[in-house]
Amino acid sequence: MTESPTDGSTDGQGVAFDDPSYRAAVVDLLAVIAYGEISAFERLAEDAKLAPSLEDKVALATMAAAEFENVTRLRARLESLGADPFEAMKPFRPAIDNFHAHTSPSNWLEGLVKAYVGDGLARDFYAEIAAFVDVETRDLILTALERTTHSEFVVERVREGIAADHRIGGPLALWGRRLMGEALSQAQRVAAERDALSALLAGGVDRPGMDLAAIGRMFNRLTERHATRMEDLGLAH
Repeated sequence: MTESPTDGSTDGQGVAFDDPSYRAAVVDLLAVIAYGEISAFERLAEDAKLAPSLEDKVALATMAAAEFENVTRLRARLESLGADPFEAMKPFRPAIDNFHAHTSPSNWLEGLVKAYVGDGLARDFYAEIAAFVDVETRDLILTALERTTHSEFVVERVREGIAADHRIGGPLALWGRRLMGEALSQAQRVAAERDALSALLAGGVDRPGMDLAAIGRMFNRLTERHATRMEDLGLAH
């Protein structure tokens, strides 16, 4: 019988954290999300330089601030688990830095599409994995992911850009597909290279783990949500 992820203890960690492999998996998950938030903050702050108006600069700065605020919460949670947040994040730097190096936007609209599509895929991936952790950790992750959605602002600006110049729609659609490919490759790499995360997906905590077929269905869901975002942006074709 699988242990419940928590035992009702006041510290919220419960019996699941008595298992070193589970603790390692949670540390990995929080660390990769935290470094992703730091990277998103840096990228949005850089993209703000391309903003065509002061209003747009402020909007991106607000988005960047939301990303960075999450780092404080995630760092505190890592420390409560006895982990060094900076050491915990180190293993994930190559994959995330490589993703951003290969998907550097060349203009304002590409940056917006990346913020919406690329970050959306990352949020979906981490939300899928969060289904396998204890309630306190899951709530922290889902709250962080929900706080960094950029939908209304990005959709409005991208659609305005396409309406002003229909020629940019095709290149932006290709850009969105490239982002999906790169993001899925990164997600697969992160899941495969970290034994603790792989074990978490394979064995689960509060429900049965995912076999290869279930993992395939997960990636299908990620692809479907990506298609919905592209449609929202007016880039479905």
